[in-house]
Amino acid sequence: MTFLDLSQTQWTQIAISAGIVIAALILTKPLLTFLLDRVIGRITSATHNTLDNYLIAAIRPPLFWLVIAICFDISLGRLSFLITDIQGEIDIAFYLIYSTLTTITIWRLIGTVAEWYTATAADKTDTPYNQIVPFVSRIARILLIGIAAIIILDHFDVEVSGLLATLGIGSLAIALAAQAALSDTISGIMIMLDRPFRIGDRIEIMELDTWGDVEDIGLRSTRIRTRDNRMVVVPNSVISKSLVVNYAYPNSEYRIEIHVGVAYGTDLEFARKTLVEAVSKVDGVDTRHPVEALFLEFGDSALIFRVRWWLDSYVDTRRMFDKVNTAMYNALNQAGIEIPYPQQDLNVRINQDSGKSRLSLQEPD
Repeated sequence: MTFLDLSQTQWTQIAISAGIVIAALILTKPLLTFLLDRVIGRITSATHNTLDNYLIAAIRPPLFWLVIAICFDISLGRLSFLITDIQGEIDIAFYLIYSTLTTITIWRLIGTVAEWYTATAADKTDTPYNQIVPFVSRIARILLIGIAAIIILDHFDVEVSGLLATLGIGSLAIALAAQAALSDTISGIMIMLDRPFRIGDRIEIMELDTWGDVEDIGLRSTRIRTRDNRMVVVPNSVISKSLVVNYAYPNSEYRIEIHVGVAYGTDLEFARKTLVEAVSKVDGVDTRHPVEALFLEFGDSALIFRVRWWLDSYVDTRRMFDKVNTAMYNALNQAGIEIPYPQQDLNVRINQDSGKSRLSLQEPD
């Protein structure tokens, strides 16, 4: 018995295939929910790492469509008597479907890992890695699309060597045209990995005579807010080639020193005691570290002391110079210790034979 040129057995196969598709559409979602949430979810809930939860959420949609596609593939495979003439086209279609779903799954996993790291791991550190992660994620996705395209083209016997050569030449041309931008980007990545400074640190770039607080570390540039509230945007390639002084690392403690001259003939120990006591009484000087007044050298017009003291934080450096200089100046005046200014001796020599005089300048001994 036949109907529409199909036997009863063939109609039975069609019904079974239709049943497989209908069952897949109805049961796939609850079964996946049970498997991922109840079975695998119980296993992942015992771990302290939340990455597995992110990964499960990422693969859920493409896994659903993968199961549906497999069921369609199985159901159509049972109907060879109907699709013999178009079997090749169907195989190509399902190859593209499986390739697309695989690419989408990997795409989502890359984005999920980046999202998880930015939301959790990066928050536990004081590094700006959350700026590197999106960049690396984009590069990984670009590579994924390129690899997937090459695999698909190669499957259909499309010559890809010429395309790769063209892409290589194009990439080289782009790299040469954007050499400065690439240099800044690579330097930015190295700064984030090497961590010579962090956001909030006060740094000084010696070659640029620029210093201030780091506001942001980007892939192409670093923003520094100066003490007069000006924002200086410095390319990362410039920073990587410069000497950078970090005043906030390894901690905020900071030692200051200044040279002070006293007159020849001054009692050294009395001058030393006067300077140390004056600096020690200044509010803001860190008393956990000793104040030192070191007799450094015999100057042209004075005995030179190097006075050194510590601060709790580098923030008040300029104000502390004012306070300490004022305190030392007043203390030396009250103690009667002269602070000499540069001077030269004038010698007059008279030639008795000619009656002429000659002037000469000499530095004091």
